[in-house]
Amino acid sequence: MALVRFSNIGLRYSTGDEVLHDISFDLEAGSFHFLTGPSGAGKTSLMKLLYMGQKPTRGVITMMGRELATLPPKALPELRRQIGVVFQDFRLLNHLSAFDNVALPLRVSGVGEAAIKKNVTELLEWVGLGEKMNARPPTLSGGEQQRIAMARAIIGRPKLLLADEPTGNIDENIGIKLLTLFEELNRHGTTVVIATHNEGLVRRFPHDQMHLEDGLLEIRQHTSAKAA
Repeated sequence: MALVRFSNIGLRYSTGDEVLHDISFDLEAGSFHFLTGPSGAGKTSLMKLLYMGQKPTRGVITMMGRELATLPPKALPELRRQIGVVFQDFRLLNHLSAFDNVALPLRVSGVGEAAIKKNVTELLEWVGLGEKMNARPPTLSGGEQQRIAMARAIIGRPKLLLADEPTGNIDENIGIKLLTLFEELNRHGTTVVIATHNEGLVRRFPHDQMHLEDGLLEIRQHTSAKAA
């Protein structure tokens, strides 16, 4: 069964023209896709639909076996907790430390503090922020804030991970390290969709592309092997 299914999805904002046209695809559990396409092609709109931040104008979206249009509102929070999202604007809580920002999804889910301390500490060290666990986001660089946002999105090992330009504010070496982390999560069963303009990373990591252009979607199979 597909983890996510879009059937003939169209999306328009207000009374304007459609920004997405007749989008149909399945995301199989455990798959990994790059979402590519030029600026203005509709990538951000598609990501909003995937994390349920936007409703389609027409068509049917099925998420983890549940049709969203008929889902009772009280069921949405539990479904959203199974989706990790890295937003372009990070959406960190500035009054919380880096540690507490990353720990938040685990605390919401009722994980014990001992497990939280172990898991959050290990992850922040892995992304190179072990010495800045107590720092608050306003004191950190954009790249450091981005890594906190990524750690928060993946700490709970979500079923679906969505990342919107996750390597945009970090250097190439950190970008490669983070894509490797995404692949490791994928190997453990997380379905991954990464929206990116970084053609170098797309070439280096051999995964299928969901390519958007003029609001139309094309699935492109990867053809190159990973660089050594």
